[in-house]
Amino acid sequence: MWTTEQRQAYGRDGLRCPSDLTDDEWALVGPLIPPAKRGGRQREVDVREVLDGILYVLATGCQWRALPKDLPPRSTVHGYLTLWAWDGTLGRLHHALFVQVRERAGKEASPTAAIVDSQSVKGAEKGGLASTRAATTRARRSRARSVMYWSTRSACS
Repeated sequence: MWTTEQRQAYGRDGLRCPSDLTDDEWALVGPLIPPAKRGGRQREVDVREVLDGILYVLATGCQWRALPKDLPPRSTVHGYLTLWAWDGTLGRLHHALFVQVRERAGKEASPTAAIVDSQSVKGAEKGGLASTRAATTRARRSRARSVMYWSTRSACS
């Protein structure tokens, strides 16, 4: 049941889009974003706006070209998304937020147990057999292909 305090804390009424970061959320996420590299041109884009653009695409499922005009260009937003995925920023961001959420809930930072139901095990076994079968069987090639290979090999020697 929502209380009045929770509604105020989690309310997104004053934001441009519901997916935008509040000031408190940005205070948690901002320090985890790497600064601009030294040398070269200065960073002209607001990284918070870029992150708002990424979150907008994730929340709405829209196409990149449907990004609202008040956010940075889609090429900039997509470029930062691929850069952060490549350099591990997204992984570090996820891990840091995951640890903070668990600690706020009064739990240890890393989970100590996992529950695996029988359906998961059956699915893993089924997938495991198919993947090992392809690796252990001989590849079938047509005779025409192997004849062509040997004839060209002997002709070139």
